[in-house]
Formats: sequence, structure tokens, C-alpha cells
Amino acid sequence: MATALITHKDCLGHENLPGHPERPERLEAILARLDAPEFSELRRFEAPLGTDELVLLAHPKTYLDSIKASAPARGLVSLDQDTQMNPGSLAAAMRGVGAIALAVDLVCGGDARNAFSAVRPPGHHAERQRAMGFCLFGNAVIGARHAMTSHGVGKVAIVDFDVHHGNGTQDLVWDDERVFFASTHQMPLYPGTGHSSEIGAFGNILNVPFAPGFDGKSLINALKTRILPAIREHRPDLLIISAGFDAHRDDPLANLNFNEDDFAEATRQLCSVADELCNGRVVSTLEGGYDLDALAESVAAHVGVLMENGK
Repeated sequence: MATALITHKDCLGHENLPGHPERPERLEAILARLDAPEFSELRRFEAPLGTDELVLLAHPKTYLDSIKASAPARGLVSLDQDTQMNPGSLAAAMRGVGAIALAVDLVCGGDARNAFSAVRPPGHHAERQRAMGFCLFGNAVIGARHAMTSHGVGKVAIVDFDVHHGNGTQDLVWDDERVFFASTHQMPLYPGTGHSSEIGAFGNILNVPFAPGFDGKSLINALKTRILPAIREHRPDLLIISAGFDAHRDDPLANLNFNEDDFAEATRQLCSVADELCNGRVVSTLEGGYDLDALAESVAAHVGVLMENGK
């Protein structure tokens, strides 16, 4: 088996206001970096369009209908101060849904050891009935529920190391004891959630906030001492990573001091626990990261470890 890379050119068609940090160049930088010779063994797939049925695994029909109705024929529509839609946004978001579903299909079907979904817009801020924080649909949760409904997966763990708390993921799985969710993130910072006291209806949520200035040693320590033991207690059949790289020291939107090696080691730790519990089944989906060079190199480090584990 090998590592699958799933993306689609439609994800370049989503645009926000001029100067917005979540811009098409993010994905262009990632894909250019992953065209290097050391990534030649990636199995590359085009993301299909996600279906309404997939979106409804995480969001109610009223929300899906509102997103469809908001999609403009021209220009930009603001869903909140940070989140816009242009004529290409709905297709981009639906490719993200299709990408996570295909990643789950490949990994759970035994056709790939693990997979990375290189899509935008991101997803971890999208709450059950609210688009926010650049995000329209909760891709990671859609992937988890798809694994459970279509592949007989009993339990899933989602680990989010984006610098911003995954409030949307938390909202979507708050009362779903089948899904364990762990988030490391800077605090204080947008969106203001993610306190350690937020544990979910079944104790299925673990938030590990970091103060500004913390470096990557904090991430690795949190994984080893808190998150990996909690994953072992949950005993998932699949591990999903919300892979945000904006905790990098060069990122303009936050104040943590991680580097590429930290993301590589975090990925190594997560792959190791997946080897132990999930037959190595890991699905990763892109979240944040807004310095183009730091993002490209961090993704390269992350995918490089996935490939090592996929051999």
C-alpha cells in the first residue's frame, strides 16, 4: 500500500476578499512542493464532488440549503466577517467533502495505507448550522461519519493541531460518543473556545490550549502524555488528522513557534498510535497555514512521514 494524495483544481476557484489570508495561492504552494521528485510515489487522485448525503452526515438540510442559496452567480457574498463565497466556492467546498470521503474509502478499503486531502476551504470551524472562520462544511467529521456508515467503522479519533481551536468539529461531535476529538491550539486566540473544561457530553473531547510563545516541544509533550493515552483508551478503528500548519513560527495569524520538524514528529507519533490501534489507517485533511513557504514545507514534512508509514 501507499499514501494517497487527493485534490482538485476546483479548490483553487474559491476566493475571499482581496488580501484575505485563505487564498488560492495556499493550495498552489502545497501542490508545487508535492511535485518534487521525493513525492513521486504518491498515488494521486482527483477529488469527486461530494454529495448532499455526505454533507448531511454532519449538517442539517436547512444549513446545506442555506449554503447553496448563498452561493452567488457573481461577486462575493459574506457569510460572516471572515468567511465569503464567490461563484467557485460551493464547488470547492463540495470537492473537499468528496476528497475526505474518497480518502476514507481508499484507506478503509485497503487501497491505501493513509491519505492526505489537499483541499480548501478548510473545515474545522464550521459548526452544525453556522459557517465561520473561513469554513463551510465540517470535512473531518463528515469523513468520520462516512467511515462509520459506509465501512463499518465503530469508533474514530480526530486530532486537530491547527493553531486555532476546532470549534466546529467540537460542536459536531459533542454528543457523539463514537468520536473522540482532541485539539491543541493557542489560547487566547480566535474563536475563543477550546478551554480544557470543554469535554463533551461523554468525556469524548480533550482540549489542550497553549499560551502564546510555546514551541513544538509542547505539542509533542501533549501528544505523548495526554492525547495518545486518551486515544488508546478510546480504541478507534480510524484516525483522522485535521492538519493545520498555522502554529508555525512564521505564520502571520498566531504566536506559536512550531517548525516543520515538529509537525513531522507529531505525524510520526500519530501514525505510531494508528499502527497500534487502527491497522495504520490515517486520513489527514488540510486546515490552516497562511505563510506560503512555511505551509508548503510543513505539508511536505507531514506527507513525507505519511509516506514513510505507508510503505
